[in-house]
Amino acid sequence: MQKKYFRRSLTFILLFCTGVINAIAGPGQRIVSANGTLSEILYGLGLEKQLVGVDVTSTYPASLEKIPKIGHNRTIAAEGILTLNPDVIIYTDQSLLLPSVVKQLQSSGKKVVEFKHEYSQEGAIKLIRDVGAYFNAKPQAEKLVKSLQADLTKIKTNAAPKKLLFIYARGTGTLMVSGTGTSVDKMFTLAGHKNAVSGFTEFKPLTAESLITANPDVLVLFSSGLESLQGIDGLLKVPGVANTNAGKNKKVIVMDGQLLTGFGPRLGKAALELSQKVK
Repeated sequence: MQKKYFRRSLTFILLFCTGVINAIAGPGQRIVSANGTLSEILYGLGLEKQLVGVDVTSTYPASLEKIPKIGHNRTIAAEGILTLNPDVIIYTDQSLLLPSVVKQLQSSGKKVVEFKHEYSQEGAIKLIRDVGAYFNAKPQAEKLVKSLQADLTKIKTNAAPKKLLFIYARGTGTLMVSGTGTSVDKMFTLAGHKNAVSGFTEFKPLTAESLITANPDVLVLFSSGLESLQGIDGLLKVPGVANTNAGKNKKVIVMDGQLLTGFGPRLGKAALELSQKVK
């Protein structure tokens, strides 16, 4: 009698534990990702088919373009996400979702999970491992981590770091420069170089005076940003650019935005590409 009771109890415990795991990250769970780096990690973990919605920064790999879009940062609405009927919605503390949207999603009864994301080598590795642990894919996460670390070892130390300046552009009407603490600033350091500006954090409007004072050796833009300025010739017409060392030498680097700022599985590849392009 006791053995029979024990077997029943053990069966119940196993079923309960299995149910908990499946409720969190089981096969077939419908996932909405409100962050491009998280979407990239899920792809690397082999969970792309479970994605039913992604934000507009989810551009890698190209196959993510086929997944319904939920918007970008503060324009994301809870209603659009809920129509996709997800089991879990994930985002990072860098995703800039409105608190009211997060609260609305939580009150809907859906599972809402925030992951911490620090812009550093350690932060990228921790994010990959955290997502892997949550979705019961630790072995796959470790493969991503090893690949990232291997890429970073290929970056050579620069004896004479160059001064880099990142310009966020959406046409001539929107020109911002990246200060300290941003993902771009941290990427410059990882690539073995330094930010041409300091004294402020985040972003501020670009002015000809500050640009000339900073006098960067290299200008860095998103590929989409340079396109919005009609290429290098258009960039050189921006007041102050032609007066800098970067402008005089036409030293301009363009990179994919998500690759440059994602700080995810391709962090090593991004830092290596930037380092090689600076030379």
